[in-house]
Amino acid sequence: MAEPTGRRFSYARTRTLAGVLPVLLIVMGLFYDHFTPREFTAVPFFTVAPLVAAPLFSLLGTVVTGLASVAGITVVHVRYGDAGHVDAITEIVTVAIVAALAVLINRLVRRSDARLATAREIAEAAQRAVLPVPQERIGGLEIAARYEAAQAGASIGGDLYAVQDSPHGVRLIVGDVRGKGLGAVSAVAVLIGAFREAAEQESTLEAVAQRLERALAREAARRDAAVEHEGFATAVLAEFPHGAGRARIVNRGHPSPLLLYADGTLSELDTTRPALPLGMDDLGTWPDRAEETGFPPGATLLFYTDGLSEARDEHGTFYAPVERLSGRAFPGPRALLTTLAEEVRRHTGDRTTDDMALLAVRRPHTSLSHLPQIS
Repeated sequence: MAEPTGRRFSYARTRTLAGVLPVLLIVMGLFYDHFTPREFTAVPFFTVAPLVAAPLFSLLGTVVTGLASVAGITVVHVRYGDAGHVDAITEIVTVAIVAALAVLINRLVRRSDARLATAREIAEAAQRAVLPVPQERIGGLEIAARYEAAQAGASIGGDLYAVQDSPHGVRLIVGDVRGKGLGAVSAVAVLIGAFREAAEQESTLEAVAQRLERALAREAARRDAAVEHEGFATAVLAEFPHGAGRARIVNRGHPSPLLLYADGTLSELDTTRPALPLGMDDLGTWPDRAEETGFPPGATLLFYTDGLSEARDEHGTFYAPVERLSGRAFPGPRALLTTLAEEVRRHTGDRTTDDMALLAVRRPHTSLSHLPQIS
């Protein structure tokens, strides 16, 4: 996923300024020695320069900086004619040792960067495998999905989404598994696998939810007791019958979807039948009942995880999607998700603490769901 332009510019500018710092330190050391009495030493400038270069420069750049620092302190003592004095030799050896340590630090940093890059590539590949991007049009509906990690290189989270066309209509799920890392990925994989099978086979959305419940129960039974308590997920399931201007929704403890009409009007689809998250049937059982809402042409349904609604600014104020989106119209679902991601980034000052999954479904003004699908 590409970094935002502002972040790339700020990072590039900071790195450029830091990149010239070692050179400036060496030059400052020479000027300091030239314009101060002989009793003052410029050694700190020459020792800091290679240490600053170590994490920023290549191996060759670090070596050159170290040699320049040693040459600089040597020139200082040659100027005073005391290069053979014990104090001068001590200072030159000190700078040389620090330069050698800088080369070692450079190697360690580069090795760590390589490991981090490999881990990030593996994490991103796993994320793409578990959460493939849905097609832009499914069953006559326009679809857009977006996954925003809390930090670059962060662990894979438990946010999930999936969209499936079925004989009963287009069905989808957006959810959030408790926890992070491999345990969360395992639960996400179980939920998505169970959803895709159930969406195709089950005649009702309520039955799909129950299949997911049983799938998580089997997963919890397969784990030890310490992990079992992590095996629950908030989720919202939706169904869009083919050729019908309505949607059915089952909410299992998840943030309520938002219905954005073409004129900018917004409705928050709060459930009238609260239910526990998936995987918590041992605490009580409530029968799932889908709630139906109109879904007219030009309207967009937004599903999201709490990474959106719980994003905070520096004062602790939450991002409020209902207030931010009311009265606004977007040309399509992708534009909506792009706007949300950018606004959350600005709201938090690029300091998000939770992953965010977004899924938007738009019913076009001219539905194509009745046309034959081209395989």
